[in-house]
Amino acid sequence: MVSKNTICLWFDGTAQDAARFYAATFPDSAVKAVHHAPGDYPSGKEGAVLTVEFTVMGIPCLGLNGGLAFRHSEAFSFQVATDDQAETDRLWNAIVDNGGQESACGWCKDKWGLSWQITPRALTEAIADPDRAAAKRAFEAMMGMRKIDIAAIEAARRG
Repeated sequence: MVSKNTICLWFDGTAQDAARFYAATFPDSAVKAVHHAPGDYPSGKEGAVLTVEFTVMGIPCLGLNGGLAFRHSEAFSFQVATDDQAETDRLWNAIVDNGGQESACGWCKDKWGLSWQITPRALTEAIADPDRAAAKRAFEAMMGMRKIDIAAIEAARRG
């Protein structure tokens, strides 16, 4: 990889599947290389997929098939800024409908346990509104949502 800073994501043998899904789902994403283990290691055998180099929306990542020792948590997530409801719906549904699960306030988790924030730009703008009452209304509307409904956020912002 060319980048000096690469996000390393730990998987239990499914790094290549995850990388392929991300490349097919998100723009400016691709699987760059697959590396096989040159010998046996604690969670795999020689020849098994050890690492996968990929990008997610231009961000360089390395999927490491390290075994069961570590799990993903909400302490790390990808935040995806969407431009409209159609993009929000497409990305949210791709993650959730592929074995993932919904969470609150625009968060969801993919089937590998990685957390995603599918965040419409309209939401970010609404909760940063200089009119603090409008921002609070939008924020309170968001707090009751799973997938973000842009029309509901904008209605709340207007009062």
